Formats: sequence, C-alpha cells, structure tokens
Amino acid sequence: MPGGRLTQQERRQIALGLAENLAYAEIARGLDRPTSTVTREVMRNGGPTAYRADLAQRATEQRTHRRRRTASPGAQAPPQPHGRDAEAVREYEEAFATVFMEAGLPKMTARVLVSLHTADSGSLTAAELVQRLQISPASVSKAVTYLEGQGLLRREREERRERYVVDADVWYQSMIATAQAHTHLIEVARQGVGVLGPGTPAAARLENIARFVDFVRENIIRAAEQAREVLHTKPGADTSDGTAEPGPDRG
Repeated sequence: MPGGRLTQQERRQIALGLAENLAYAEIARGLDRPTSTVTREVMRNGGPTAYRADLAQRATEQRTHRRRRTASPGAQAPPQPHGRDAEAVREYEEAFATVFMEAGLPKMTARVLVSLHTADSGSLTAAELVQRLQISPASVSKAVTYLEGQGLLRREREERRERYVVDADVWYQSMIATAQAHTHLIEVARQGVGVLGPGTPAAARLENIARFVDFVRENIIRAAEQAREVLHTKPGADTSDGTAEPGPDRG
C-alpha cells in the first residue's frame, strides 16, 4: 500500500471528500491510495455519514495500542495454519468484512461471517469466535442470530455446544433468495397497470419495470442453477475446461 498507514492529514482529506459527496475512488486518487483503503477506512469508522477524521485517528491509535499489548510475550496469537502470514490474514479479513458492510451487514456480524468463511473447517463455536475476534459472547450470539435468519449459516449440535457452519451452498441459497425477493415488486408493479389504466404513460412505465425486474430475476436464478456445482469444487480440482469437479454429495 503506497505510503503505509493513513496519516491524520489524509483522514482530514477523506472527511472533506465525503462532505463534498465525492466517490471513494475519487478521494483515493487524490491521496494516491487504493480505493479499498479509503473504503475500509470509512466503513470501519462510522460510514460515509458519520465519519470524523479526529475520531478515526483516535480509534486507529487505540487499535494499534491493543495490538501491541496482544503482541507482548505470553499474549501472542497462535500461529496461523499452513504457514500463513498472520498480519496478511488480518488485513485480508478486514477488507473482506468491509465488502459485507458495504452490502448492509453490521460491522460485528460481518466480522463473524468472515471468520467462518476464512476458517479451513468452515465452522466455529461461540467460544472460538470470542477468542478469535476478542468480542463478547453476547456479540457473537447477536451476530449468529442475524446470520441464521438470513440463511447465511446453520447450527450444528456438538455434544454440549453449538457449532456455527457456513455451507458450500450458502451463496447459492442467498442468490436465489435475493432473486425471489423481487417477485413481490413485480406483482405490485403489474397491479399498478390495472389501477392507472393500460396504455397510460404511468402504466407503461410500471409494466416496463415489472418486465425488466422479472427478466433479471429469471436470469439470476438460471445462472445460479447452472453455476451451483462451482461451489462444490474440490481444492486443487482442474477447472480449465470450464466445468467444476463436484465435492461430496449435498444430500
């Protein structure tokens, strides 16, 4: 990343850019920074409407202080599996969580979802999430309840504790649910045609909206069905011919 960590002056420039309703990409160009750096900075510190340069600077200093304490002898995080760089993993998880936050997930919920996706097992217990994210059990419970309600994870009973699991099919199910959610919009738009009178400009506009959304919805569902096996591709499988080697049967 050019220039290392953001400075207080750069944070002030970000705040000014947001006040002028500039896009993240435009703010980033003015700072000679990647757009992802600006996006992550803003989403981590209150979002575009609540971002404050001084508060963001203070929060960064506090996070740095906490990391230094964690890195002290006797308090180091366990080594990453497969020889991974722990700092690189942490930075990636923050970037991944930012993507989910931009899509509307609350910050803590996004962090929990990312932890599940980046765990090799694809599953973690509440205690493991508490330790991994350094958050309270109540925060884990709230995030898990939200994610379960959205169909983004499922629970498995493991002796006396629960394990939270992200299925290989979670993205397929989420995509289908998103597409189906537009069905009501299509129905209501077409009801408006009858109310406003067929052939009128307003009715024609609503009919066109219904046709457009319906077309997109059907294509999303069709594409999700066709690509579903990609989600079950085995690690290291050769997909150069455009097909995926499926994993274990989904049942």
